[in-house]
Amino acid sequence: MRNLDLVMKRLFLLLLTFVPTMLAAADRPNVIFVLADDLGYGDLGCFGQDKIQTPHLDQMAAEGMKLTSFYAGSTVCAPSRCVLMTGKDTGHARVRGNGWGPLLPEDLTVAEMLKEAGYRTALCGKWGIGEEGTTGVPNKQGFDYFYGYLNQRHAHNYYPTYLWQNDQRVALPNVPETEDKVGGGWAREAVAYSHDLIMDEALQWLRKGERAQPFFLYLALTIPHANNERNRGLGDGQEVPDYGIYEDMDWPRPAKGQAAMITRMDRDMGTLFATLKELQVDENTLVIFSSDNGHHREGGHDPAFFDANGPLRGMKRDLYEGGIRVPTIARWPGKIAAGSRSAHPAYFGDFMATISDLTGQALPKDTQSVSFLPTLLGQHDQQETDRMLYWEFHERQGKQALRFGKWKAIRKPFGNGHIELYDLSRDLGERRNLALQRRDLVQQAATWMDQARIEDPRLMQQRQR
Repeated sequence: MRNLDLVMKRLFLLLLTFVPTMLAAADRPNVIFVLADDLGYGDLGCFGQDKIQTPHLDQMAAEGMKLTSFYAGSTVCAPSRCVLMTGKDTGHARVRGNGWGPLLPEDLTVAEMLKEAGYRTALCGKWGIGEEGTTGVPNKQGFDYFYGYLNQRHAHNYYPTYLWQNDQRVALPNVPETEDKVGGGWAREAVAYSHDLIMDEALQWLRKGERAQPFFLYLALTIPHANNERNRGLGDGQEVPDYGIYEDMDWPRPAKGQAAMITRMDRDMGTLFATLKELQVDENTLVIFSSDNGHHREGGHDPAFFDANGPLRGMKRDLYEGGIRVPTIARWPGKIAAGSRSAHPAYFGDFMATISDLTGQALPKDTQSVSFLPTLLGQHDQQETDRMLYWEFHERQGKQALRFGKWKAIRKPFGNGHIELYDLSRDLGERRNLALQRRDLVQQAATWMDQARIEDPRLMQQRQR
């Protein structure tokens, strides 16, 4: 079965090179997907934050579209990134939990599709779905260039002794206080801040490229994830070179660090847009900004201090809205109406279908991906309105969630637990469980949840071996 999947993937990629809808390079937009790490729905000014300053992202929203019902692929890192790259939800994706292993050769990624469409491709930042020596590393999954972290725990460390550049370790001048075999730990001498290095590398990659060739940049930032290993040693995991404008605030240190990390990221978004204008590609570049899951309570950070989830319930590792609904902005001058907003439900897996719309390529049949390009272009009437969005999470006995229309169902524990039911149109904070009043919808949701997944791919692989 695995060999057949690999053959089918190669045939599909071959087909993409001959599709008659291939457009001239000048007609294809550049694409940048910026992914923050553990950024909450309420952490940006344009999504209601009133303590942390995010002027550049607020300006991005003013010049583009806020997607207020946009969902991550999962409530934790690795599966969410797998959904984004493969267009498959966590009922079908290869990676459905942290630590599940790498992507395999037969897995088709968005980067591979864009590469076949003539794009040059780069990942700068955190990967998380393929370790050193496996088939899941970025350069084997469609990226021409990679700079950053492979391992999630390594990515906690903002002052590591090395980062990856393609398949090579690049030494950094930081001196570790402690560092484990995958690079997790913290520095005794903190010299080179990895976030700054990653941003600089991304901007250099943009400047070095052939202007006539369209590009895809996956900018997977590590901010504002906490360094959990440093917190265990020092009690403060918000690792940042300085507190900047928050230095003199009468706040706890973790709060200052959290705010400083987000504002630093915002500053760099301003630099990114300035670079696009400098290179005269701003008008032909679609930039999407989002987060891999909801906010965290890690590194000593108290999310209530900034009201990090805004009107939502829950956080990272929850399947309530606060764990999976993420602050998302899209900007494409002249194509996306300035100051627009959409509450149309979409999720990370829809990125693949959106790319196929942009490039004129065929969409693989085994994805759970629906293009949100019509939403971006203001053509809401062309979108599906009653589709189902599905998530599953395998830690702590597991749980499942399903959004269908205005309804949201959550089952805990996974597979046979009780189902909660919420009407998001009237109860965005998921406070009023309507399961007893609408047993018909609960029964339907249970059936759909059972149908919304295929067998655990790890078990399938074990039998094939």
